[in-house]
Amino acid sequence: MTSGDEAKAAIYADGITALRGAFGVAWADAMREDIEAAFAEAIDRPGGAVGRGPKRYYVEIHPEQMRGFTDLVTHPWVVAVCTAVLGPAYEIVELGFDIPFAGAVNQPWHRDFPMPEATRTQRRLNSLAFNLTGVDTTDEMGPFEIAPGTQFDDSPEFGHGMFPPKSHYGRYNERAVRKYPQRGDISARSALTIHRGTANKSPWSRPVLVLGVDAPDATNGDKHDMAVTRPYWESLPPAVRDHLHCPVVERLTPITQKHTIEGLVMGEA
Repeated sequence: MTSGDEAKAAIYADGITALRGAFGVAWADAMREDIEAAFAEAIDRPGGAVGRGPKRYYVEIHPEQMRGFTDLVTHPWVVAVCTAVLGPAYEIVELGFDIPFAGAVNQPWHRDFPMPEATRTQRRLNSLAFNLTGVDTTDEMGPFEIAPGTQFDDSPEFGHGMFPPKSHYGRYNERAVRKYPQRGDISARSALTIHRGTANKSPWSRPVLVLGVDAPDATNGDKHDMAVTRPYWESLPPAVRDHLHCPVVERLTPITQKHTIEGLVMGEA
């Protein structure tokens, strides 16, 4: 099988897969610098950063705010996974990052949005989230925790279609796997797979880049407002422009976050 086929099989089986060492440490360090610069700008304006729990934030950015954007979206593994899972007309709809700081607490088990009908009725996954860490993750930093094989879990008891009730937690606790990505690694997952951030007991933040990609029939792009300036658009290779369906503007406007997840604001109750 090709790497895309292997990744698709893993995502349909477990909800997540990864490629170790996709980029060098220096590339990952530059990514973190760009994340920290964007966070410093966003945290000081209304709607610039949204809470995903105590001491935990999400910020969406424009492609131009990340020096390695083109490197990422043209990486052969990323292209292969997107094509295999979402089809050749996939669309890049989100670029952002999560930062849990020291003192962040366990999130409740959740998925990032309600299950779409394509998944419920056809068992077809029509979106992907790629994650890249800005640090070498340790257990003290509150690593990402995921319950493999839960991307198709469906119950009317899920709050807002996203939050399983505590009576379901036994299943997720039994399956729970903590992930310890290192700088340069890439993971790809269905954001429907039940997951959570865990408590950051270290003195350091754990920034993680998020790249969101949709199949043509998905609607996650409605929650995001990425744009590019004309000179930047013209500098992009056709292989990027073909998948980047966003406005081309004369001047970038800072993004006001739309993708709030109200159930995460308080952390695990």
